[in-house]
Amino acid sequence: MVNVALVRGTAVQDHVALAEIELCGELIIAASAAHGERLSADRIDEVLRVSDAQQDDGPSPARGT
Repeated sequence: MVNVALVRGTAVQDHVALAEIELCGELIIAASAAHGERLSADRIDEVLRVSDAQQDDGPSPARGT
């Protein structure tokens, strides 16, 4: 028997966390569809919708630079 805890009356408030989860999911989908062993940095930027203008503003948390 599986016990499932139900939480009633709660709403997700952290929209940033939801956006991060969505982007992680998109990366997983892109990685599973990739023909090589790894995604290129350019493909990762494309999936995460990172533009050249954003890269010029400073370090990107996704790249760690």
